[in-house]
Amino acid sequence: MIEDKRVFVYDTTLRDGAQAEGISFTLHDKIKICTLLDEFGVDYIEAGNPTSNPKDIEFFNTFKSSKLKNAKLVAFGSTRKPMGKVKNDSGVNALINSGAPVAAIFGKSWDMHVTEILRTTLDENLNMIMDTIAYLKAANLEVVFDAEHFFDGYKRNPEYAVKTIVTAEKAGADWIVLCDTNGGTLPLEIADIVEKAKEAVNTPLGIHCHNDSGVAEANTVLGVQKGAKMFQGTFNGYGERCGNANITTLVPTLELKTDFKLKCSKNLTDISSVSRYVSEIANMAHNQKAPYVGNSAFAHKGGMHIDAVLKDPESFEHISPELVGNNRRILMSEVSGKSTVVKKIQRIAPWVTKDSKEAQGIIDKIKQLEYEGYQFEGADSSFELMVRRMLNMNQKFFDVKDFRVHCENKWDEENSAYAIIKVEVDGREELAAAEGDGPVNAMDGALRKALKVFYPQLNDIRLTDYKVRVLDTAEATASKVRVHIETASKNKVWGTVGVSTNIIEASWEALVDSIEYFLYEEKSKKGES
Repeated sequence: MIEDKRVFVYDTTLRDGAQAEGISFTLHDKIKICTLLDEFGVDYIEAGNPTSNPKDIEFFNTFKSSKLKNAKLVAFGSTRKPMGKVKNDSGVNALINSGAPVAAIFGKSWDMHVTEILRTTLDENLNMIMDTIAYLKAANLEVVFDAEHFFDGYKRNPEYAVKTIVTAEKAGADWIVLCDTNGGTLPLEIADIVEKAKEAVNTPLGIHCHNDSGVAEANTVLGVQKGAKMFQGTFNGYGERCGNANITTLVPTLELKTDFKLKCSKNLTDISSVSRYVSEIANMAHNQKAPYVGNSAFAHKGGMHIDAVLKDPESFEHISPELVGNNRRILMSEVSGKSTVVKKIQRIAPWVTKDSKEAQGIIDKIKQLEYEGYQFEGADSSFELMVRRMLNMNQKFFDVKDFRVHCENKWDEENSAYAIIKVEVDGREELAAAEGDGPVNAMDGALRKALKVFYPQLNDIRLTDYKVRVLDTAEATASKVRVHIETASKNKVWGTVGVSTNIIEASWEALVDSIEYFLYEEKSKKGES
């Protein structure tokens, strides 16, 4: 018996998410993400198709001897082949042999797909659904039936679409998941069709939405409100084409804005860090604009907005960022008022008052730097380091004694540049060289290589974004440029900025700031001054 308000979270990052352009999980990646999702507390983890590739087969073999703490592992496949015998179907038997306690199979619910894609009859498709589910149930597996293209099928031939889910129920399916596979259905259509499906079957329903119309999360929430007891999605919305419904949006929305209950909500404050860690493993830039978990989700720039949110956060924040493990950010820009700047300074140096010489000196410095082309919006770390330097609070973690960068004219080859850097830490010198795809990449590699001798924790960070803005196009190639670098660790993303007429110098300034900031944060975590 499923509790009325209990909603189950079914994660398919490792299967549907892996079909996203630009993502290619290694076996080790999949194991790390699976463990992470299990610790977060999702109910089901769909890990792949045990017949599709050797990597997925090896993954399931790895987990045969170990049980997950919170989630059920799911093996994904399809119904038996047309006109075949289910007991002889290698794909169906692979689901049983995978060792996963749950099998998810997809079957056609759109008559056009049956006749034009499978090239079989409508009755045979129903037989395929019936035979496969019954066979898997006889093997003592929990069975999730994904009614593929259910919403498109229902809009074209509602009678047949309903027959497919009624057949799945008769065969013994534990879950029937209504899939908006093409992502083209709109919210009110979703609501109406889920209600119709709920009238047709008693088996608990799930919903699986794609984001091709930009409404995957809205569709999923409506599906749950209309009776679905499970929703399928991926972390960060990864998935084919425009992606899948985003679990990092859905979990907080359902937990904080409805009366539905999710098991993983007890770990809601971890969702931002889990989201960023999954981005790191996937080697994808984290979506800064993502609801709840993005770096900009609680960032405020407009002067009046900042003033209001500092007086009462509810004025411009729909939830407290701490609920989802995120932080409020007050952006530095030309539209920030003096009181805003002082409050930001006070986070670093609480004793600085609005009318103090220190405050005025920092404000004058900001104006001068902005005039020179610096912009601290999105570069909070450079702002903090600038304040610390002006207040003599900054610690020198290293000195760069010398560095050289050389570029070759073999532009079409890898490692077209190399850098040699000498650093000094506590009286000890270290010389390092590195090649790179361009001068900035080479500098980054050489600086890290030298500093890792003293600070091995630098292995935990990587440069995730690099932007160059020409500030005065009238000067042509002599123009001043602003370089913005974004760096990330497992749990945090930070930005730094550099400005110069020399793009190498601007890049170097931003790069050094990014490393100094990380080292300062690491030292602060240890409680050292």
